[in-house]
Amino acid sequence: MKKISIVLMLLFTVLTVRAQFQAGKAYLGASLTGLNLNYNSQDGFNFGVEAKAGYLFEDNWMVLGQAGLNHYGSDAVADNFTAGVGLRYYIIQNGLYLGLNGKFVHDYHSYNDVMPGAEVGYAFFINRSVTIEPAVYYNHSFKSCDYSTVGLKIGLGIYLFDD
Repeated sequence: MKKISIVLMLLFTVLTVRAQFQAGKAYLGASLTGLNLNYNSQDGFNFGVEAKAGYLFEDNWMVLGQAGLNHYGSDAVADNFTAGVGLRYYIIQNGLYLGLNGKFVHDYHSYNDVMPGAEVGYAFFINRSVTIEPAVYYNHSFKSCDYSTVGLKIGLGIYLFDD
């Protein structure tokens, strides 16, 4: 009886998760970046927030728009703003994804930059539509390799269903 219960529970989980990444679903998300969990050779303390909105235009494929604000270093005015677009592909139906993006970065005092990036993450569903999404990312700077960044972020996502 125990084995049958486990098999039924796994089957239910697989069938439920499969519907999460179907075309026509909308997505809203927010992430905390930094928290000294990234590295580049220019900055000290780092804290950032990022907001995202997306749409699954095809099963397992999502297009994203994103905006963020980052604080770097101990100087109170060392901030920058980012805006960009991205594409996310869910590799398997359990939530593992690959993402590619491009961002425009405006630093309030010293530079503007265009940064393509990549990330690998996982969408942990805590209920039918809410996820916790840790990801490892890399953003490449065209201004200087000193601004290229490797980091870890954790986010919260909401998948909006039309049913």
